[in-house]
Amino acid sequence: MSLRTKNQTKTREVARAVVLTALAVALSPFSIPVGPVKIFPAMHFVNVTSAVMLGPLYAVLIAFTTSLLRLALGTGTINAFAGSMIGALLAGLVYRITRNIYLAAAAEVFGTGVLGSLVTVYLVAPTFLNKQLAFDAIFLSFFFSTLAGSVLALGGLKVLNRAGYFLPGSRQAATEQAGKA
Repeated sequence: MSLRTKNQTKTREVARAVVLTALAVALSPFSIPVGPVKIFPAMHFVNVTSAVMLGPLYAVLIAFTTSLLRLALGTGTINAFAGSMIGALLAGLVYRITRNIYLAAAAEVFGTGVLGSLVTVYLVAPTFLNKQLAFDAIFLSFFFSTLAGSVLALGGLKVLNRAGYFLPGSRQAATEQAGKA
């Protein structure tokens, strides 16, 4: 692959990351407060989509940036960091290994719903909020938020695939792979 092609591919990846981050932040006012957390399915939609389209590193960076911006704008809480970043990482790693969007979505649900809940309840809340949170309340809100967002992402990825946009086997992926050879 030529240096120009590498630069074009990197530029496309960064542009996609910026667009996905902007989408997640723009949709943040549509979160639903439930107890001490805000259910934000759009974040999980973006996590799965970015994990599949860009890989685990970009997915985690997008989740971190979105959580930081939402916290600064007052549309998110510190609880968003652990759940979104763990879910994004697992979704990206599982997709990289399996190339299966359903397993990537399941990894997002497990990473955010289970692992993110545990980290939030036993590490984030006592350390940064100086209080204890009920695991069942956090788990239920994280789980249903990530489940809804992951299902939406599967639908979105299927639409993108039918349109020939990016997924392995699509016209764009074939073009990009040919450019790498």
